[in-house]
Amino acid sequence: MTSAPLDIPEHLFVCIDHVGVAVPDLDEAKRLYTETFGMVVVHEEVNEEQGVHEAMVQINAAGGDTASQCIQLLAPLNEESTIAKFLDRSGPGLQQLAYRVVDVEQVSAVLRERGVRLLYDEPRRGTAGSRINFVHPKDAGGVLVELVQPASQPTAH
Repeated sequence: MTSAPLDIPEHLFVCIDHVGVAVPDLDEAKRLYTETFGMVVVHEEVNEEQGVHEAMVQINAAGGDTASQCIQLLAPLNEESTIAKFLDRSGPGLQQLAYRVVDVEQVSAVLRERGVRLLYDEPRRGTAGSRINFVHPKDAGGVLVELVQPASQPTAH
């Protein structure tokens, strides 16, 4: 029995959502990005499930659309977190490239149909209530690719 082909969207990715940078000290990294590079912290949270304390920093460009130009600073919460293991193996630096998607389940299904391995069977909670999954680096040219479906924005009444 063959399954029906997926309704493949014209494009899978909306834009680059952010680039993740593993850092050993979040406060020190925030100082570098804000005081040296002139960026602004637009969101910060602790994600226990992912084992990280994170901050999203953004270019502070006058009049520019910087909504999809973020850097995600990721510091480990403990020695068992994925980011702690990354830092032990590779040191501080680029850890992942995240693409924004409209429907993380649909994109995951299309990628699986194309033979791509994802790290999770079902999406997990990401930054600011987003839904995420990751493409295995061996199936993405050596890059850890994150799929990010932003949390729904409440509608104004």
